[in-house]
This record gives sequence, C-alpha cells and structure tokens, in this order.
Amino acid sequence: MNKKAIFFILGLQIIPSISTAATCSQANLRRCLDSVCAINVSSNPAARCQYCGTASAGTPSTANKMRSLSIGQSVQYTLSEKELEDAPTDPGKRYIWATTECIKKVNGCTAEDVSDIYDSLIEQSCKAAGISAKMTELRSAASKPVSSASCSTDIQTCIVDEKRCGSDFSGCKTDSEFNKFFSECSVEATGCNDYLSAIKQTLMSDRDMVIANTEKMIQNIVSAYQTARANKLSSVQISCTDDIAFEACKQTICEMNMPNKCAQNSELKSAENLCKFYQTACELIDTRGN
Repeated sequence: MNKKAIFFILGLQIIPSISTAATCSQANLRRCLDSVCAINVSSNPAARCQYCGTASAGTPSTANKMRSLSIGQSVQYTLSEKELEDAPTDPGKRYIWATTECIKKVNGCTAEDVSDIYDSLIEQSCKAAGISAKMTELRSAASKPVSSASCSTDIQTCIVDEKRCGSDFSGCKTDSEFNKFFSECSVEATGCNDYLSAIKQTLMSDRDMVIANTEKMIQNIVSAYQTARANKLSSVQISCTDDIAFEACKQTICEMNMPNKCAQNSELKSAENLCKFYQTACELIDTRGN
C-alpha cells in the first residue's frame, strides 16, 4: 500500500473522533452552578447574588435545601452537600470555586462558558436584592489578593469614619453600637472572613483603650483645675490673714505714689482707701477653708 493510501485511511479514522469531541452543555453547566450559587432561589430571588455575587446583597439563609435542587436533575451535574462543605462562604471566592468545580463535572466547558451563561443571572439576582453590580467588577474584587493587614486597614478605616464610631470611638461606647458598625464594615471587606474575629478583637481593644484614655484625660483636666483652684484659694487665704495683702498694698501706694511716703495722715488715709478693696474681698472669703 502506498503512503498516500495510508494517510487517507488514518485521516478517516481521525475525523470521527474530531466530530464527536465534547461540547459544553449549557443546561448541565447551569445545573451545576445553581447547586452552588442558587440554594433556595425559588423563595429567595437574591440567592445567586448573595452566594456568588457580593456580600453587600446580604447573608443567605443557612438552611441547606440541596434536595430541592436535585429533584428531576442528574446528580452527575450537581454538587452534593458533602462537596459543598469545601465551598468558600465569601461570594467572590465561592464564584471562582463553583467555576472550577463545575468545569470538572461538565466536559467541554470553560471559564468563558461560565461567564457567558451565568454572569447575567447573578446580575439579575443582584438587582432583585436592590444592588446594581456588574460581574466584571465583582470578579475583579474577588481576584484581588487580600491579607490580614489589608483587611485590618480597610475595616479600621471604615470603623473610624465619623458617620460610624469616629476616630475617638465616641459613637461606639457600647458593644451593641460597635457590633452594628463592625458588621457593616465586614460586609464591605470582601474576602476578609478568615481575619474578622482577630480584627474585631483588636479593634475592640483599641476602642476600650481610647475611651479609657479619654476619660483619664478628662479626669486629669478636672483634677488640675481643682488643684489650681485650691492653691489659689489657699494663697488668697494666706494673703487675708492679718491683713497681709492690705498692708502690702498700702505700703506700695505710700512708697510709689505719696510725696511724703504717708508721713502725713492725709496721705495714709488716701492709701488705705485705695487698698480698702482687699479688706472687702477678704471679708467675703471664709478664711477657715470651709
């Protein structure tokens, strides 16, 4: 047999395998994705957005109703409750996880297929939750690397906003106030679930320290005023004892303002009248300190 005949026969053998190459079944791919992202979707239109869109849509119900998703569907193309135990709770990470797992289950499908058939469904679900979100933006946020430090910075910046706790934590003196604002800021910090407990503990410690220092500073200010007032009163009381202040004033007037240094009785009387206010003031002060 010549070479041309051999290549022709091989070509015929190859053609069927090419024609029967697997193509992506959009129906099966959607079934798989729904088993991860659309739990209880019949009673909760926002489910796809909550599970695989954005945490800003709220927290989905913790009730797991996987049986309802599998009714009338092939288990081959859905993820089981056991498999879902490995699914991330963060919506962005869950979307990526669902994409990876469903591409494994449904032959011939790619990440582009997932985007083509499912992004619009998530966007519609987000609208049902009152959120206008584009999946391109959500995926970008999900793929952004996060760390304990970046999460801590983002949440702290959110918490100390003047509309929330404020830089002095005056808006979060009670735990209920703090918890309310921390929950709001946690929702905005996508991908930080693993660090929330430690960040919350640190921020609460910071809050307690700031409030304690503020109260201590106020007490120090009050104490300083009280000490200054007590010292001033003590000084005035000493000045009033035996007319010390009155006599000192009279002596100064005589030396500085009287030509004869109060040697004349008229000059002495004038000096006494000018310094009389010391005696009047001392009469109003309880020199016993009571």
